[in-house]
Amino acid sequence: MIGIYLPGAFIIGGLLLVNRNKMLSNLLVLAFLVLQWIFTVYEYRHINITEFNYFKLDALALLLLITLSIIAIPAMYHSHIYLTTKKDTPRNSAIYYAATVILLTTLSAAYLSNHIAVTWIFIEMTTLSASALIYHRRNNRSLEGTWKYVFVCAISITFVFIGILFLSFSLQHRGGGGLTFDALLTNAATINIFWSRLAFIFIFTGLTAKLSLVPMYTAGIDAKDKAPSPAGALFASVLMNVGFVGFFRIYIVFANTSLHSWTNHVILIAALLSIFVATVYMVKVKNIKRMLAYSSIEHMGLIMLGIAAGGIGYYAAILHLILHSFIKSSIFFQVGQVYRVYKSKSIYDVGNYFKYNLTGAIVMLLCFIWVTAMPPSGLFISELMIFRALFQSHYIIVMVLVMFFLTMIIWAFGKNIFKLLFAPPVGFDDSNVVKINPVESISQFIFLGLIVYLGINPPVEFVTLIQETIKNLPK
Repeated sequence: MIGIYLPGAFIIGGLLLVNRNKMLSNLLVLAFLVLQWIFTVYEYRHINITEFNYFKLDALALLLLITLSIIAIPAMYHSHIYLTTKKDTPRNSAIYYAATVILLTTLSAAYLSNHIAVTWIFIEMTTLSASALIYHRRNNRSLEGTWKYVFVCAISITFVFIGILFLSFSLQHRGGGGLTFDALLTNAATINIFWSRLAFIFIFTGLTAKLSLVPMYTAGIDAKDKAPSPAGALFASVLMNVGFVGFFRIYIVFANTSLHSWTNHVILIAALLSIFVATVYMVKVKNIKRMLAYSSIEHMGLIMLGIAAGGIGYYAAILHLILHSFIKSSIFFQVGQVYRVYKSKSIYDVGNYFKYNLTGAIVMLLCFIWVTAMPPSGLFISELMIFRALFQSHYIIVMVLVMFFLTMIIWAFGKNIFKLLFAPPVGFDDSNVVKINPVESISQFIFLGLIVYLGINPPVEFVTLIQETIKNLPK
């Protein structure tokens, strides 16, 4: 099926790029969404089947592919609203839609890739398509954000490439076929430790640009801030997930070697530093979208802590990854409405949101509760399991530090959100406020309900897929 999906999606992307008719663009976007869901359903029915030697839908790929396909629908809907309200030129709209389609396509392919070099290729393609979305507004700030993103991602992808070379050295002349994730896992016990250590350092460091972790987290901050909100929703969810896919599949290989404990320490350090960085910046940041971008760093740090702690932390990390995708998409979709009301992303320029957009304000309040892992948010369940894993692994000091950081983050997050919702805006002329249709918030309510359902009462098949994802990790 991927042999039909990839050419079909790229053809649709190409047609969107050259088309200038609004009605035809909408039909092409609809055709892509139909193709995306046909592909997803087909892959769901053919799990663990290898296609073209380099693609294989495992449990992790299926979870993330379904997540992407669900988020893609409201992302395209809110993109349509964004482009319509901004009265973008047909050329700019064409580039936006084409870049979004190519981004979603390359992400889907990267999820399914069973070869580290193929994964690397598609991750690089996500950088190119994402950069077109970051530059959409075509002003000096978006240009700066685009060049920063391209520059950091270019360095990071070079690091990953060097890591792949070291990994090939560690295979002791087994050939390129040994770079499939299945082959790497099979040969994990015999790979060269020296080259493997170097390979993991370079691959993990390179992927932190997509993972939004220290040290290359800066790439994602400007990207999420400068891009339109629907694109920011994709960057904060499905694009971050592709970095996790690359990392996690390599981690499974190293977890089955004598380097398991060492890799956990590397991950633990990066995770703790990431949460610390998120705390420092969230306390002082006044740009709403940048605040959400730093929140993503915090959550990815928590996911990495679950991986490093092991045990139940593995399950919690995958659960948290899925739930975070839905909650962060919801907030970014809602921030698009906030910007249309106030024409600003600064916390200084907003306030009394309940007065100007009641439905949106309810969404934003619930999103704050959900994203900070307060009950009944499903993130409460995943974070509780992560802390349990840390306790069982005797990372008591780490656990205490993280709890302190999260307390500061909740305070900073709450201060800004409550300012948006309840405090009167300073110098705001409300004589010509844009009226937001409550229908635009339906997708966010659906996602919020889904987060509660998956966290508190997950379906058996969902739990089985997560357990299948982590089955090759040490108990």
